[in-house]
Amino acid sequence: MEVRARAPGKIILAGEHAVVHGSAAVAAAIDLYTTSSLRLLPAGEDGGAGAVELDLRDSGLTFSWPCSRVHAALGEVGGKSGAPTPCSPDELAAVSKLLEGQEIPEAKIWLSAGLSAFLFLYTSILGCRPGKAVVTSDLPIGAGLGSSAAFCVSMSGALLTAAGAVGVAGGSGAEEWELFGKDDLELVNQWAFQGEKIIHGKPSGIDNSVSTFGSMIKFKKGELTNLKSRNPVKMLITDTRVGRNTKALVAGVSERASRHPDAMASVFNAVNSISEELSSVVELPVEDEIAITSREDKLAELMEMNQVSAHTVLEKVATELESHGFRCFKAEVGGHGLQVCRA
Repeated sequence: MEVRARAPGKIILAGEHAVVHGSAAVAAAIDLYTTSSLRLLPAGEDGGAGAVELDLRDSGLTFSWPCSRVHAALGEVGGKSGAPTPCSPDELAAVSKLLEGQEIPEAKIWLSAGLSAFLFLYTSILGCRPGKAVVTSDLPIGAGLGSSAAFCVSMSGALLTAAGAVGVAGGSGAEEWELFGKDDLELVNQWAFQGEKIIHGKPSGIDNSVSTFGSMIKFKKGELTNLKSRNPVKMLITDTRVGRNTKALVAGVSERASRHPDAMASVFNAVNSISEELSSVVELPVEDEIAITSREDKLAELMEMNQVSAHTVLEKVATELESHGFRCFKAEVGGHGLQVCRA
């Protein structure tokens, strides 16, 4: 049986860096997905103990680890498909050692963290059982759209489904995307967060939570509040193709806050107010086109205040951006989170 799980990327509408300092942030799932397909293989199908294989289809890269080598490095692992135990320093060192000998291009050395997360999730949930995972994605990497979280969520969903640890809440189960129940989503989210920790060190948890549960959320001081919107919100998202270093950006804000505490406190309070008002606008009931347009204008104005950017016509700005080599996505915001398909 092949299991496919897909998880959406995310966009933070307001409060991205101020959230670290206690302000509210508003984030939402977008309808751009990462899909992880998993097919388990019988031991010895290839004449030996088999292998764990990962095919990163978009990068054109495939990685393989003989099960015998995985077992030698990690010992008896697997079967921990309940609540996860964080990856210990010793485990991470053992997992990292498995990357030795893999041909990772110098220009894509950042893949190492993702490969480590994959090996930790795979072996912790399934042990050294042979199998092949294939990953495809609509999301650009390093663009702030939650590509690593979508990878960890979709992979965790596929692995836990294959292990029989989670089920689905509806659907026929035959070539149809199905939704998970709340408890199963909670479990997937816990595992995905452990993968995110391997990749990013100290993530807030907002990216994997949005990718898992979907919709829109308000995140403040570690607490998530689901925002209910009965009408879709569509946005133009532009990938400038300029990589971003989230750790450096957050550190820069913190450094400025330490040098100008009073001034930055005012900034954080303002951002918090914007996020809180944006949350209220999202949940406004809209019954006709006029009300929808009014709500979208309010959202645009609040985001402009948060981002200090210009508000222009969607098609015109998309054409102009693409003429300069940028990549644009027209995405619907606030849709489904993790889904699974079994074939």
